[in-house]
Amino acid sequence: MNPVVETLILKHFRSIPSECVHFDNPTFLVGRNGSGKSNLVDAFDFLAESMTAPLQAVFDKRGGISAVRFRTVKVSFPSNVGLGVVFGKLNGQITSARYAFEVRRLKNYGIEVVREQCVIDGPKKQKHFFNRFESIFISNVDGVQPVLDPSSLALPVVGGVARFAPVLRTLSAMHTYAIDPGKLREMQDPDSGLSLKSDGSNVASVLQEIGRRAPEDIERIGELLTSIVPNTTRIQPIKHGNKISLEFTQEWGKRKRLTFEAFSMSDGTLRSLGLLAAVFQRPTPSLIVIEEPEVTVHPGALGAILDLIRHATRTMQVIITTHSPDVLDAEWLEDRHIRIVDWQEGATHITPLSSGSRESLQEHLMSAGELMRSNALRGAPVEAKPQTSLFEDIVA
Repeated sequence: MNPVVETLILKHFRSIPSECVHFDNPTFLVGRNGSGKSNLVDAFDFLAESMTAPLQAVFDKRGGISAVRFRTVKVSFPSNVGLGVVFGKLNGQITSARYAFEVRRLKNYGIEVVREQCVIDGPKKQKHFFNRFESIFISNVDGVQPVLDPSSLALPVVGGVARFAPVLRTLSAMHTYAIDPGKLREMQDPDSGLSLKSDGSNVASVLQEIGRRAPEDIERIGELLTSIVPNTTRIQPIKHGNKISLEFTQEWGKRKRLTFEAFSMSDGTLRSLGLLAAVFQRPTPSLIVIEEPEVTVHPGALGAILDLIRHATRTMQVIITTHSPDVLDAEWLEDRHIRIVDWQEGATHITPLSSGSRESLQEHLMSAGELMRSNALRGAPVEAKPQTSLFEDIVA
């Protein structure tokens, strides 16, 4: 599947002063601890949450706009925060799309939307858009004239209009995951199971929903888990009063079987199950970000995890953060799949591979993992560049 998000544009977001990051499917984000990988990941979370929650609440969850915006000793005046996304094809009617917004801080720690734009290109060079300049809203789609609060985004309001709905749906369906095995061990409160939580804490409900919608996928999850955790042949949700938990079945030999509840299972088993639930959940996400899938997973099982990632790219876009050279040893990994995240002079920079690293991969001289082990997996030089534009020039 081609990438849904082709480009992510960031302006003064967390440790990132200005970046235009291009993505493939899958894309592996590689960088040292503290380089800013999690800040880049949070941009996807921020965009998704902004489509379903008040924008002020999204900032407040992160400590307010002062905690989110990039800070530097070189600039004395406050900077605005901006995020933008360039999409590829979203459905049969949209060939490309672009959405962006910019927000400034008010004196009372509140926020105000300075600019917002959504541009959709359809077949036969049809273009539909809205442009917002503070309280002024302009669109070439008939009947779209929302009443907007200065601190609210327009897209969640006008996203019910057919022209803009695919952009809203795609942004809302992006999910990031840092699976916490401890949460999977606990008794869980049942929910709809329609969306796996970022830490995996509702995995039992998600598996129930997968079983209801696609029973064959539950069998597939069992098969894949067996390849990661030998002899584990079945997983099923079980009820405990008003709570729900997981039961694992292990089989070997002739009719030899044991069952265990989640609190008896290893971190690696539970994290692997969380990743499987993220990939097979229904409805299917538009994009998932998985943070460090290799953690607590035995190196011998990483091949199965990589197969899962590759399988997921058939139906969604996948972005991975990793520190593991074993993950980067995948034979199918190409230079186009890797971005280097680096922290230099107080700022995060995201670059493609350097020419030397690209050549090593293209000529099959070394794998990306081997380059990483030898400290030779490097990003392209960070060059001075003009401020990336969030918005497109449109003639109404």
